[in-house]
This record gives sequence, structure tokens and C-alpha cells, in this order.
Amino acid sequence: MSKLVWDKTGERLYETGVDHGVLYPIQAGGLYNKGVAWNGLTAVTESPSGADVNDIYADNMKYLGLVGAEKFGATVEAYTYPDEWNECDGRVQIAKGAYASQQSRKMFGLSYRTKIGNDVSDEAGYKLHLVYGATASPSEMSHETINDSPDAATMSWDYTTNPVAVAGHKPTAHIVIDSRTADKSKLAQLEAKLYGGDTDQPELPLPAEVLTLLGEVGA
Repeated sequence: MSKLVWDKTGERLYETGVDHGVLYPIQAGGLYNKGVAWNGLTAVTESPSGADVNDIYADNMKYLGLVGAEKFGATVEAYTYPDEWNECDGRVQIAKGAYASQQSRKMFGLSYRTKIGNDVSDEAGYKLHLVYGATASPSEMSHETINDSPDAATMSWDYTTNPVAVAGHKPTAHIVIDSRTADKSKLAQLEAKLYGGDTDQPELPLPAEVLTLLGEVGA
């Protein structure tokens, strides 16, 4: 057995930033096959909830703890949003250039990246996040007068999710792929599907296809 060593060169890792945001409004048949770039994305704050333990007592003692289902949600912050976000935020075009709010909210998927750095390089890798079955909640938006210290308004939206099936595992609404450990060529194929190409439009593959593209654990 080897002795533990802390803070070895190249192992002082950190995670930072968010980029490559893509919105995938859900289409007929539950597919996410019309992705659009989300410019101006400034933050995605992941907020899992649930998984509370409900203690059960018997014989005057704690008998067991039942764990509730875990839910995944997040808050998206941005300076702007793509036109396709309107329907996801409950706005429908009723005339050219005119939108009515308080409409039904379209479900969507999302992908984004977070950077991984270390003490040797700030480009050690990245994590690719895939989100499924998301629905945005109504959110407030502040409009302020321009003054001598102008600033661009930051918009934010909370969303909750409905998980989708994953073979051999519990359903999930969030998949994270680490570029440092994923097969490089297979990851490139997945990203080509996420971001589109000359002839193929961007689409968010469901977990079954992600597994097929990346290969099973140990494969």
C-alpha cells in the first residue's frame, strides 16, 4: 500500500465558468432535435432537492430511514436568450413582432460546459452537462433607468425537471460527461450531434443514445 499524498502537482483541481450553452425545445414525439445556441449565458446554478430521509421507528428505536426521490432543478442566468426561448418562457407570437405572455410553457432540454483547471493548466478539461425534461418557472425581470454607471440587465429563470429513463439505473434529468476520462473520439461524435454540422441539425440525444455513443462502463 502507498502512503497518501496531498496536493500533488497536476492534482490541484478546480472547476470554473460556463459556456457552449445550447437550448433544445422539445419537439413532437419527445425529441430534442432543433438546438439553438444560447448566447450571453452567464451562470447555471444547479439546485438538486429531495432525497430527504424519513425516519421510521419501531420497538422504541430508529428502525430504518426511507430516502425520498431526488429532484433536479437549476437557475439559468443570461444577458439575453434565443428567440426559441419565448415559448419555453410562456410567450407566444400572436402577430408579427408581438408576443403574448402567460401562455403554456414548452418543455426543453439544455446542454452547457464547465471548465476544469489545475495548478499546471487552466485547460485541463471540461465537463459537459446534459439536462432533460426541463420546464421554466415564471420569474421577475427588472428594468432600470440608464445612469452614469450603466450596466446590462441580467435575466434569470428557475426550472424544474422530469427525469427520463436510463437503462439499468434510476431515471435522471442530468448527465455529466468528463472530457478527461471519456473516449476522445466518441466524445467528439457526441458533440457533433449536440452542436450540429454542415448537414445535420443540433439535437440532444436521450440517455440511451448517449450510452451507445460513449460506450458502456468498462467497454
